[in-house]
Amino acid sequence: MPLRRALVIPAFNESSRLQAGFDRLAPLLETWNGDETEIVFVDDGSTDDTLASIARVYGGVANLKVIQHEQNLGKGAAVRTGWASAKAPHVITVDADMGIRPEHLPAIDNALNNVDVAAGSRATNGAIAYDSRLRTWGSTFFHTMTERAIGKVERDTQCGCKGMRLEVARLLGLFGMIPGFAYDAELFFLARQFELSVTSVPVTWDDVSGSSVSLGHARRILRDIRDIPSTRYENPAIRLPRACDVSDVRASAISVRQRGLVLARGVDDALVVLPRDAGLNAIAMAQQLGGALTMVQPADLRGAELAAV
Repeated sequence: MPLRRALVIPAFNESSRLQAGFDRLAPLLETWNGDETEIVFVDDGSTDDTLASIARVYGGVANLKVIQHEQNLGKGAAVRTGWASAKAPHVITVDADMGIRPEHLPAIDNALNNVDVAAGSRATNGAIAYDSRLRTWGSTFFHTMTERAIGKVERDTQCGCKGMRLEVARLLGLFGMIPGFAYDAELFFLARQFELSVTSVPVTWDDVSGSSVSLGHARRILRDIRDIPSTRYENPAIRLPRACDVSDVRASAISVRQRGLVLARGVDDALVVLPRDAGLNAIAMAQQLGGALTMVQPADLRGAELAAV
């Protein structure tokens, strides 16, 4: 039975919270066909026994994939690794503690039948209410500063639950540059550059203890967001005839061990978009496919027909 959706779960020192998170997710997994649901864990260089805990807690789940970063690279980097490794047509990113109630995930999954990005939002009447008045004020301040830096975005940019079509997740992952928590804001900025369709899906959230976001993280997030508009987003690509066969591109990618690519068909030609560090793999694939190497920016891909490679 073909896969229908993937849950991408970044994890850094989450050993103590994995069981509780799984207990929250398990009722949904029982209603979803196990053969249709893929779970992709990315252990982002944990220093505890997160890897062993994933095996213990999720080991009985069908279609489980676990990837490990040798060192901690940041949540954004871990999420992008998961997007590049997922195979299902719909990709939903969730936190390991399942703080966003899993009962909302089917609504996000269903929304992806009509839009490119379905973002979970905890906002009610334009605001997110936390247990602490200070935290609520901080959320409003953060949103205001984000919009000043990069323009209008969804109210709850930092919600850990977001769904995308696989080809869209791959494209955003290829162009994204922020390794840390500010990757969420960058995602919405890039979605606007690509002119992707985005919708918000209401979700409810339970405050689970043990969050790794601190005041120092918040300062770094704001600095990263401030730098987004001045960042040059540009990736290598291989230009091919529009009628090229995606299976040929996929075979070439496999031969050079390059994953997470996107084929973008335009009006006159097609572009195979690669990571910025593809280097020799890009040259090898261009030779194999008889294409020409070039560089592309988000504006070059607007309106293109996308396919995950």
